[in-house]
Amino acid sequence: MTDTREQFRPENHPNDHFLLTTVVGSYPKPKWLNRAHELFEDEEHSFDDDDLEEALDDAARLITDEHERSGLDVVVDGEMRRNEMVEYFAHLIEGYEFNGRVKVWGHNYYDKPSVVDDVEYDQEWLVDEFEFTDSASARPVKVPITGPYTLANWSFNEVYDDTEELAYDLADLVNEEIDRLVDAGAKYIQIDEPALATTPDDHAIVGACLDRIVDDIPEDVRVGLHVCYGDYSRIYPEMLDYPVDEFDLELCNGNYEQLDVFKEEEFTADLALGVLDVHVADVEPVEQIKENIKKGLEIVPPEQLTVSPDCGLKLLPREAAYKKMENMVQAAREIEEELDAGEIDVGHAAPADD
Repeated sequence: MTDTREQFRPENHPNDHFLLTTVVGSYPKPKWLNRAHELFEDEEHSFDDDDLEEALDDAARLITDEHERSGLDVVVDGEMRRNEMVEYFAHLIEGYEFNGRVKVWGHNYYDKPSVVDDVEYDQEWLVDEFEFTDSASARPVKVPITGPYTLANWSFNEVYDDTEELAYDLADLVNEEIDRLVDAGAKYIQIDEPALATTPDDHAIVGACLDRIVDDIPEDVRVGLHVCYGDYSRIYPEMLDYPVDEFDLELCNGNYEQLDVFKEEEFTADLALGVLDVHVADVEPVEQIKENIKKGLEIVPPEQLTVSPDCGLKLLPREAAYKKMENMVQAAREIEEELDAGEIDVGHAAPADD
């Protein structure tokens, strides 16, 4: 597999070792952005499309800068223009319609879409978002995109014979969007498939979807797959056959109880290890995060390890989200220094000549 990782090493990186640091995607929105949406939806106010677009641009610029200040090697705009990971894309895909809000957990709701006609690519989904973020950032930009299996599984299907048939059509649309993102200059694409670990018997469907998605993607474009929560033992090691460079996994929230799953067979891809628990507002100290990072070195050597939060940070207080990122980057840099000094022993996954 082509090394797609080294291109993200900063030119002035201080250490010989390099642990790529990034985030999964979502981030807390500034409170004033919620107010902007309220004004836009209030017919008594003159807050129009241009006003809302300006507010979204400002929010994206602000959060991108926040990611840079934390020290991340690869940034995201915090998904400031998105509301929910399925709903957002369904609004852009021909063939979907909405029938009302559905409760998903706690007090959280989303408009669960229905597929009422054959899905078709009607307009670009993320190209404008990427181009804006890329122009606003001095760092490389990652583009998270909801995968076709989750788009199919988390929708009501009123047209297709089954979820598999719908997922394959959606995979072709995701492929079209990624082609356009690559043409716009995107070098790091993350496919989000949270439905996979909750319905692991369908892992072959996800693999077939990924084959369709990456069919014509250039070799220098990094493709990751994010799978949060669930029982990874039901999809590992089979998932290693997926045509992706990196697997982004949520393990911190489970206190790394599933870590041994990935020791049964060599982890041949890159591992983006969740080292921050996004479900709690308590900020992990640097020393704790360093211990979490070392868990990843039990699975892969340093050149295959990416350091990331478990999942999106959007449900946390913004101050806590920022401090977690900042501590995570510091922890990664300190681990690199210790690796350079030969103070850390990597686990059984290290190359034989180490």
